[in-house]
Amino acid sequence: MPTFNDKQPMISILILTKNEQQDLPGCLQSVAWSDDVHVFDSGSTDDTVAIAKKFGATVTERTYGESKLAFGGDEAAHRNWGLQHIPFKHAWVFVIDADERMTPGLVRAVEAAIASPGDQVAFRVQRRDFFLGTWLKHVQTSPFYMRLIRPEKIRHERLINTASIADGPVGQVAGYLDHFPFSKGMGHWIDRHNGYSRFEAQQIISNRQAGERFSWVKAFTAKDFHQRRYHQKELFYRLPFRPLVKFLLLYVAKRGFLDGRAGFTYAMLQSIYEYFIVLKVRELEAAAPMSSVAAQRGNP
Repeated sequence: MPTFNDKQPMISILILTKNEQQDLPGCLQSVAWSDDVHVFDSGSTDDTVAIAKKFGATVTERTYGESKLAFGGDEAAHRNWGLQHIPFKHAWVFVIDADERMTPGLVRAVEAAIASPGDQVAFRVQRRDFFLGTWLKHVQTSPFYMRLIRPEKIRHERLINTASIADGPVGQVAGYLDHFPFSKGMGHWIDRHNGYSRFEAQQIISNRQAGERFSWVKAFTAKDFHQRRYHQKELFYRLPFRPLVKFLLLYVAKRGFLDGRAGFTYAMLQSIYEYFIVLKVRELEAAAPMSSVAAQRGNP
């Protein structure tokens, strides 16, 4: 456990959980230096909540009636609710998942960051994903994630794999956040991403229904960051052979081949996940005209 010279770091911890009895103890140990640890649970049916309470964490449970979907079907709404309603003790909060671990170097870095934050309202950290005993150093679209935040300055968007939007400047800290996405086995990863692909497909359809018409030009020239990101995502979604493009991006362009067998396997898994999304978008688009016809006929 990291040690500090004089006083307790003034940082609260937020851990998002659902059925994390296997990974939660290790996560809790990595943040044991904080005097304000919160576990934000979304309907666990295992011993997750009991483990959190035994550790001494403050548990907030938010369930969704009959919904059995992850985050009730809207991860951004779930995260936003937590940031708005959980009574954090400190102004700064570090957000972490149960299968992640704060390294001692990262703890020291975030402590230094909040000691002199300047006008920053959030800080990104570098995450190290591990698979088959290998750090996936190259086969990632980006290893940086916004995790050290001022809750009142942050909001989340998207149904799954949320985008964190900061109302102010964002900095970056040294150190590593270690992530073990395959800790529960390959089957769990595939099952989870099969579910995630449905949310991604729903998000794509929702964007096309509510958003402005796609523009190649705006994908590269729009001055507003959020508008530019919207069109860049749409550009990627419209690419032919998108799963193959995803594989080549990760394995060749990002040099995932340097990660060995783990890099190849991970790039393949990501391309398969992308194909799941493609198939489910097609399924939703095919179902939409049928639903419209049924509504016109007065059918339920």
